[in-house]
Amino acid sequence: MYLSTVSRPEVTEVPNRLKRRVSGNVIALGAVSLITDISSEMVTAVLPLYLVVGLGMSPLAYGAIDGLYTGATALLRLVGGYVADRTRRHKTVAGVGYGLAAVAKLGLIAAGNSLAGIGAAITADRAGKGLRTGPRDALITLSTPEDQLGRAFGVHRSMDALGAFIGPLAAVGVLMWAGSQEFDAVFFISFLVAAFGVVVLVLFVRDHREKAKPKAVDIRAALGLVRHKGVGALLLAASLLGLVVVGDGFVYLLLQKRGDLSMGWFPLLAVGTSLVYLLLATPLGVLADKIGRAKVMLGGYSALALVYLALIGPIDGIALIVLVLVLYGFFYAATDGVLMALAGRVLPKELRATGMALVQTGQALAYLGSSVLFGLSWQLWGPTAACAAAGGAVVVTIVVTALIFARVNRSVQP
Repeated sequence: MYLSTVSRPEVTEVPNRLKRRVSGNVIALGAVSLITDISSEMVTAVLPLYLVVGLGMSPLAYGAIDGLYTGATALLRLVGGYVADRTRRHKTVAGVGYGLAAVAKLGLIAAGNSLAGIGAAITADRAGKGLRTGPRDALITLSTPEDQLGRAFGVHRSMDALGAFIGPLAAVGVLMWAGSQEFDAVFFISFLVAAFGVVVLVLFVRDHREKAKPKAVDIRAALGLVRHKGVGALLLAASLLGLVVVGDGFVYLLLQKRGDLSMGWFPLLAVGTSLVYLLLATPLGVLADKIGRAKVMLGGYSALALVYLALIGPIDGIALIVLVLVLYGFFYAATDGVLMALAGRVLPKELRATGMALVQTGQALAYLGSSVLFGLSWQLWGPTAACAAAGGAVVVTIVVTALIFARVNRSVQP
């Protein structure tokens, strides 16, 4: 679609309508994420039900597993980001991560009912995510002008959300075809889909190679990244925000109970969230470029506080389900890609993947703690007290991180 400009060298400025488009590389990366998220969400949609209902796992044990699912591979996030920056092979490192996550789906089949085996397979899956996320997001920033990062991440996250929308539907379809308890069939189909995503990455995603020789990246520079202006404050804010996110599984388990929803419909709760995310990710990314990324992010966390409070409020049934899924989808659309767009402005170019992995690691470790603490609170005091505490924590954190983001913005002013 850009070929019309090649034969017209007299044009010195890119038309505004083209400036508003994201690059083909971002679209290719979005396609890989779309396919991979179909695979991931097929598993994620049935995993809480499988562990808590099928295997009788306690809320505390589920909280530990859920935290492991996101937080236990923090070191590999940093390793993946650093290796990508060091070698300048972001695509290769991301590809290893995508491949490892695909193979992990077969590990869930081999694990059977063994909690240790399930934990190992989940760790491998998250290790793959840890390796790929920093290099992938760095490629997005390296393929996009700085003033359009919100749009680019919004488009990418919209495609990602489309995969998250399709994944639970695919899981339901597989269970209807194979039988309501045939989770192995879901895991195997998920593996095939993930493998196809790796093929798309190899064929269509281009690595970013600068014509000029890049600044050398060594371990000292990576370790000193947190002292770069604005990076330490950004990491602190991201980690604090990660502490107040309790995890989709808990939200959906509570919503299923309060909404009086049958178990067969449980995987479709994630579909509702993903649909809202899909519709709002790009508009909110564009809005973040215009009014400020920190403002949009904090608006998303305000929606998260309302989710926790709604789960213990007076509304029940279908009205509660719709309200929570809309707010939850808004939360993800306003925060996920917007945080990376904000980081892209703060982080030095030669350490972009390392820096993004560092921010994601801070959030992942915080999430590991929050998931375990929420599970413990639920088990000791019940879900009502746990949700009330989570909602209050979000409100306090919004105030604190607003001050931190103001400092970050001042530190990167030209």
